[in-house]
Amino acid sequence: MIRLFKTEDSRAVVDLWYEASILAHDFIDASYWQEKKADMEQIYIPSSETYVYEQEHCIVGFVSLVENYIAAIFVAPNEQGKGIGKELMQFIKQKRSTLELGVYAKNTNSIAFYEKQGFVVVEEKLDESTGEREVVMEYK
Repeated sequence: MIRLFKTEDSRAVVDLWYEASILAHDFIDASYWQEKKADMEQIYIPSSETYVYEQEHCIVGFVSLVENYIAAIFVAPNEQGKGIGKELMQFIKQKRSTLELGVYAKNTNSIAFYEKQGFVVVEEKLDESTGEREVVMEYK
């Protein structure tokens, strides 16, 4: 079930984000993600429109939007490949006619996933905080 984020979901969402971020971004030192946990919990999640995917009272995925920008979309590592990310993507496509996101160029699995969801690369840039190349993708 996909539902709107509640404040009491915060710890579960941040823990899921951290675990999935380390796995998806193994080319960035884990300490970088550890340093961002407090900001995720106190700044980014509260300031975005976030929806969680709940399964048997457990959050196994989430998506965060800032206007038409997908600020985050993550699925618990042990639940990946089961269609949860696709369901989250279909859910937000019903809420927005256009969407944009940024993804690290080395994160080829995510790029392939987004392409399957109809996103196309529109720009490439450097993420100054990590020094990694990032691609901007758009859905119309």
